[in-house]
Amino acid sequence: MREKIEAALKKIRPSLQADGGDVELVDVSADGIVKVRLKGACSGCPMSQMTLTAGVEKVIRQEVPEVKKVIAV
Repeated sequence: MREKIEAALKKIRPSLQADGGDVELVDVSADGIVKVRLKGACSGCPMSQMTLTAGVEKVIRQEVPEVKKVIAV
């Protein structure tokens, strides 16, 4: 599952990098909880929660349906 999640992140990463940010996969639990770290400009951005849910989580869950939730750490 980790490889599928990394592949999904590669799809959204260019959009984040275009705005000076990035995303890093931190952990994947057996129960489908994915932990990511927003980096660069995304880490302090007031819109980071929207980016996480509307962008990162949406893409990951489309590509890897067994993922239940994506949280930022």
